[in-house]
Amino acid sequence: MSVCSAVVRWTEFAVFAGVLVLPLFGMGMVDAEAAPATAVDAIATATPIKHVIIIVGENRSFDHLFATYVPKTGGETILNLLSEKIVNADGTPGPNFAKAHQYKIIAAPNGGKFFSSADLKDKALYGILPAPDVNSVGAVSPYAAILNLPGGDPGLPPQDQFLFGTGGTGLGFTFGPDTRITNVDALPPGPFQMTGPTMPFDAFTGDTIHQFFQMVQQADCAIDNEHVSTANPTGCLHDLQSAVTTTYSTPATGTPHDTGQTMAFFNMQQGDAPLFKLLADQYTMSDNYHQPVMGGTGPDMMPLGFADQLFFSDGKGNPATPVAAISNPDPQAGTLNLYSNDGAWFNCSDTSQPGISAIAGYLSALPYAVQTKCGAGQYWPAVNVSPAFTPMGAAQAGVPPTMQRSIGDVLTAHVIPWKYYGGGFNVDDTTARLSETYCDGCNPFEFEASYPALVADHMRDVTDLFTDLTNGTLPAVSYVKPDVTMDGHPATSKWSLFEAFVQNIVDLAHSNQQQWAETAIFVTVDESGGFYDSGFIQPVDFFGTGPRIPMIAVSPYSMGGHVSHVYNEHSSFVKFIERNWLLSGTLSDRSRDNLPNPIQDANNVYVPRNMPAIGDLFDLFDFNSVSNVNQGGSHGGELPWFDLAFLALLLAARALRYQASIQRSFFPVRAGAGGTERSPAMIQRRVSAGSMTSSM
Repeated sequence: MSVCSAVVRWTEFAVFAGVLVLPLFGMGMVDAEAAPATAVDAIATATPIKHVIIIVGENRSFDHLFATYVPKTGGETILNLLSEKIVNADGTPGPNFAKAHQYKIIAAPNGGKFFSSADLKDKALYGILPAPDVNSVGAVSPYAAILNLPGGDPGLPPQDQFLFGTGGTGLGFTFGPDTRITNVDALPPGPFQMTGPTMPFDAFTGDTIHQFFQMVQQADCAIDNEHVSTANPTGCLHDLQSAVTTTYSTPATGTPHDTGQTMAFFNMQQGDAPLFKLLADQYTMSDNYHQPVMGGTGPDMMPLGFADQLFFSDGKGNPATPVAAISNPDPQAGTLNLYSNDGAWFNCSDTSQPGISAIAGYLSALPYAVQTKCGAGQYWPAVNVSPAFTPMGAAQAGVPPTMQRSIGDVLTAHVIPWKYYGGGFNVDDTTARLSETYCDGCNPFEFEASYPALVADHMRDVTDLFTDLTNGTLPAVSYVKPDVTMDGHPATSKWSLFEAFVQNIVDLAHSNQQQWAETAIFVTVDESGGFYDSGFIQPVDFFGTGPRIPMIAVSPYSMGGHVSHVYNEHSSFVKFIERNWLLSGTLSDRSRDNLPNPIQDANNVYVPRNMPAIGDLFDLFDFNSVSNVNQGGSHGGELPWFDLAFLALLLAARALRYQASIQRSFFPVRAGAGGTERSPAMIQRRVSAGSMTSSM
């Protein structure tokens, strides 16, 4: 353990001991739970961080964004397409391009049932990649009308408003091969650089599928000699990306438009994603941060609030059968992968249900024990589902609320200020232009029964964040979600808009130096959006984790261009809050904050030795400029004697605070029909008509 690690751990120990023990002797130490008026910077923390912000964009995998990134700091390493020699610095295929080869399905891999993997005998290498498709993106920007609004969209500063008018395809068609892409009809069967002479970085591009069963298939995971290697003990090959996009919903007589765009990547070596490159150069990034579950925005945002998924219930915590369509990903008769019913819910406790046995069989064959967390009769979301309440707290039909405890509940119980800042919140459900740009399915707290009571104190617009940053009035914990125009989602947004949104927040954070000195900003996305990634995947339950996604920690304590290789995902943010604010216990008996922190293997730093394990993000910081904080931490790893003492204090805290604690029962959610996918044409109509619809 480093000097810095010891300092931080002893700080945790000493502060927590004081908070727990001194009041028993009448010595006057008061924690936040007993002092509602306590200022944020006076609340006891394990580190100098008093304010944490997490900014969540949309739908980009790690390799999609950082494919060719080279760490600026000497001695740092990274795992990406360039370092693996899959591609060259100029974006062309590299000497190891075959590692990312993509295959088509030529025979039924699982006897005509849903398959989660395919043997070589059942697949064949594509001769050329299915041509990436425009897939409904229009000739002009869907947001050009924003330029005519007084002040534009308040989520961006005036100097960036012009971005709403750029990025259209300029093409005379909205479906078919995207001819802006160099060599679009003859791409080799693997990753390709999306940008080029006729495809600028600032462009709207076609979307690709990102739902549970499709992502499982694309990963192609199996425990056998064809899939497993020493560096890849869970056997995920990522080689069925286009095989799935082109078949799950398109009959043999049809023409797929979700095709090869799943293999696209930006090239930072040639100026793409300039802000994220700059932040990675200056601060700390992770090349082993993952989306928490396979699937889309809704299921992947839930762990940021609950470190868990929410199942369909009767509103009282009991499992119920959804009225919406049940997923049946088994192929239709006479097809290899045309889903019988691409529904909203699945019951993974019943292996006789379509799509379940293949995944359950794979999990049971893993070289470590995995609890599926699939309770009897529980149905889980395969797609986006509507939350229980509108942003303003009105009940929505079809989605009764959950009583499951969130990290927001815990923070509130300890009188630790927190807010969720959502773009478009102030105009949601009004007649104002840009109404309904707020992403309500992105806010995990809207699923809670207590949400209407949370609105007044905890729900805000991103414009309120800008004010809090400037005035030095940030809460302890801030969730930040841009509106749907600038979240970076393919087709309905673009990465240049999300970078402008992030840049504004980082600039405002620096404007108040006193507050900045004790602030950490995490910048990430909800999920990979279905884009290819080459990284290792560690299943921790039936639902995931999934492919890698970007994560950068921006803070005075994360300077230097370091690249962390510790395995993290969105539940790690909950663990960070719990550890930094000295919160005893976990959200529930089944939530992922119960998992230990990874113990890294010197021979393969990406694969934890103690799977299943996820980190708490302390690995992204250096709190006294000596060395990085040890990734083991108080949640797991090898415990020296003072870690055991710290654990004893945590257990004592549970006992002493039991009577005052909030209920920890697990009351999952019932939700309505599956969410819709985004349509650029629909969004353009909404802008012109005065309102917009959000989707993920």
